[in-house]
Amino acid sequence: MTALPTPARAARRAAPRRAPHPDAVRRGALALVALGALGVLALWWTGTPRVAGAADWLTGAGRITGLLAGYAAPVLLLLMARIPLLEREVGADRLARWHAYGGRYLVSLVTVHVLTVVWGYALTDGRGLWGQTVEIVFHFPDMLKATAATLLLLGTGAVSARAARRRLSYEAWYYLHLATYLAVALGFAHQLTTGADLAEGPAKAGWYLLYFSAAAVLARYRLLGPYLRDRRHRLEVAEVRAEGPGVVSVFLTGRHLEELRAEPGQFFRLQFLTPQLRWAANPYSLSAPPHPRFLRFTVKGLGGHSAALAALAPGTKVRAEGPYGAFTARRHRGGPVLLLGAGVGVTPLRALAETLPGELTLVQRARRPEDVLFRRELAAVAEQRGVRVHELLGGRAEVGDLGAALRRLVPDLARHEVYLCGPEEFGADAVRALRAAGVRADRIHHESFAF
Repeated sequence: MTALPTPARAARRAAPRRAPHPDAVRRGALALVALGALGVLALWWTGTPRVAGAADWLTGAGRITGLLAGYAAPVLLLLMARIPLLEREVGADRLARWHAYGGRYLVSLVTVHVLTVVWGYALTDGRGLWGQTVEIVFHFPDMLKATAATLLLLGTGAVSARAARRRLSYEAWYYLHLATYLAVALGFAHQLTTGADLAEGPAKAGWYLLYFSAAAVLARYRLLGPYLRDRRHRLEVAEVRAEGPGVVSVFLTGRHLEELRAEPGQFFRLQFLTPQLRWAANPYSLSAPPHPRFLRFTVKGLGGHSAALAALAPGTKVRAEGPYGAFTARRHRGGPVLLLGAGVGVTPLRALAETLPGELTLVQRARRPEDVLFRRELAAVAEQRGVRVHELLGGRAEVGDLGAALRRLVPDLARHEVYLCGPEEFGADAVRALRAAGVRADRIHHESFAF
């Protein structure tokens, strides 16, 4: 196995490219989404000369929520389309949070749309709610498809709820979530055939443009891009190395790896082509600066997919999507930096510790000494770069208040910019502790494993 590059060489190779400021990209993306939503509301407004009586109000509410739901569906797919600019500058975890919030919004809109349309039509036609529901579902054009789409969306929303999500493996959640693509496709015809605001003219053409553009972007970045990268780079497993209890490093080799232009702190979605693992692509962070001949990922066996990586044989073929993520040196705004990680969350911090410029302190949170990762590697980085490395060991009762513990290790904590990565609960506790210690919110860069 080729030795890891020296820190100096890795740092030179990992120098970040000039790019738009992440805040500008985030604001621009949100503004574009909001502008589209206003356009949808304007479409309803111009097509509604008057509203009179309860039936009109209910039907109008159904039209508004239906239009907004129809607009939200392709927007949510675009957030998860792996568009390089958004993945790199906004960050996959932030996009996932936007997607999750928007998903709840979409499910709410669809629910209100169904209830108000049925109720409004029932008042107009003088039918009961059940009779009107049967009439709409079985006699309106494309409504059987729309009903199936609604049930799929509601089901996906149920399994994506926090309580249900915690009980599902990543792989099960991943496959169930694919139902949203079918739901959007089934609902599209219904919007055009029964949507009064989209009957003809520019509105209909714009709706087609929105949906087919989203489909084209998804095809480009979710299907064609990974296929072409797979053909170009021919990634395969070179070595699997034990790092600690239940933790292994997987080294991948391939061709033209420098063309991936990966940066420390980023991650790939990896699909290992074995009978057990080939049906899911899971996200794994680089745990060392990218090398022209190999990439290293360090994984803890938290689920069926990650646990199975320990048994991978050298030569196993790998498909990779990426690199993704904004958890890189691009976010650094100057001044001292604290790299704060827990568990396997230290993996991207390990890569950043070797390459991020300036004054660095790394704090690794672990329950037991044997759970600490990269101890020898980090000691070498500390000696060569002057990085201060600390281990915060023990359970909650032993560590006590996290903020107080961090202030003991990093006395001028409020001056630091913080790169934070770890399990969701740890991340939430750390953000509260850092804010209480005086660290500004815009100087806390957080990468979560919850997406």
